[in-house]
Amino acid sequence: MSAAATSKIAAFAAQTQWDDIPAHVRHEAKRSLLNYFATAIAGSGEAAVATSLAVLAPFAGAADCRIIGRAERVDMPLAAYLNAISANVFDYDDTHQETVIHPTAPIAPALFAHAERQRCTGASLLRAFVLGGEIECRIGNAVSPSHYARGWHITSTCGVFGAAAGIGVLLGLSQEQHAWSIGNAAAQASGLVETLGTMSKSISVGNAARNGILSALLAENNFSGPADPLAGERGFLSVFSDQPTVNRLTDGLGEDWEIAKNTYKPYPAAIVLHPVIEACIQLHREAGLRSEDVAEVELTGHPLLRQRADRAEAATGRLSQVSAQHAIAIALRRGKAGLMEFNDAAAAETLGDGIRPNVKFIDDAGRALETVRMLVRTQQGRSHDIEITAAKGGPLNPMTDAELEEKLAELAAYRGFNRDVGAIAEAVWSLDGAEDAGEIMALANMAG
Repeated sequence: MSAAATSKIAAFAAQTQWDDIPAHVRHEAKRSLLNYFATAIAGSGEAAVATSLAVLAPFAGAADCRIIGRAERVDMPLAAYLNAISANVFDYDDTHQETVIHPTAPIAPALFAHAERQRCTGASLLRAFVLGGEIECRIGNAVSPSHYARGWHITSTCGVFGAAAGIGVLLGLSQEQHAWSIGNAAAQASGLVETLGTMSKSISVGNAARNGILSALLAENNFSGPADPLAGERGFLSVFSDQPTVNRLTDGLGEDWEIAKNTYKPYPAAIVLHPVIEACIQLHREAGLRSEDVAEVELTGHPLLRQRADRAEAATGRLSQVSAQHAIAIALRRGKAGLMEFNDAAAAETLGDGIRPNVKFIDDAGRALETVRMLVRTQQGRSHDIEITAAKGGPLNPMTDAELEEKLAELAAYRGFNRDVGAIAEAVWSLDGAEDAGEIMALANMAG
């Protein structure tokens, strides 16, 4: 049964055609890519990107590929690595809610880097993205929830499979070669939750994109792998999960599209903090509540809220993105939560001013990630009890196409990106009709 599951995944990648993908799934793929360009532009000036470029560029090959938001060109593997870092560094990228995978950061950089070296149509790239993302999220479903709970950074560990599958689709791998590519990816799956909030996280995200390319290119040249790299006795599912559910790989495959369930963030913070931020902004505007007024906060939410965001002493911008204490303090003080609210200066402000509240977390495993009940007790003896049932950006309250375009413009302005972002948006929306998918990279690069 397990070998059949691996075989079915490989067959799905090898045989699914553009016409087999429903229109709503195609459109969601474009939304994912628009969000990708927004977050990658914003993150392209970060130290993690600049340092990685400085260290690795001397060892790079032909400078065939562009870096989003920058003027430099590098070779294909390094471009994929750097653009993946940029897309994910602010934790502002997309989220598959059930697994908390950020699907696009490992896949899109690999596909666009490959498209710059080997021309392909926009429809071909979109097909590759959809199939790679579908496989990535289904593998995530199969190892969840214990995989992430054990401390594996699921975007990195599952992202390498998505990148490998996507590149394999562009290369036209056979079913057998796709299985080998999956095996090659399994040998390179890595990433730790402990690295969140630090530059180290970017290594595994970048490697997921770069190693996905390597996995598929090796398979194209008949670099063989195990028969059952996913569900074998010591395969990825068994090694990386306490209780893997193999059927999640294939049940409804090609009918129930996981990648169509992708969501997009209105705030640059961990997805578990979004309902908390929304509650704070609402209390700031409607009740006039400010950080200085708060004595204690009680949060009832999904267990991941406590597990990932109980960081009272977060002292950097990156760590503040996964700190409930900082998010509450800054959102109540400023009434907003953009990139300027989660940088080093903002973290120093809430920590130095002593406005981070004491927070009590109450786990409720039955809650969705986009919900929270927040009880605020004030210094004056009053209480505010607020329930967020569908935070903006979640499955029940998704960002609109127009809001994603606004996000692109906002993040480009944050970066000081001086190119026409409207042209990027138009290129994404019309990508399925493009003869050369790689041309969009000229619009997203500072040098053109």
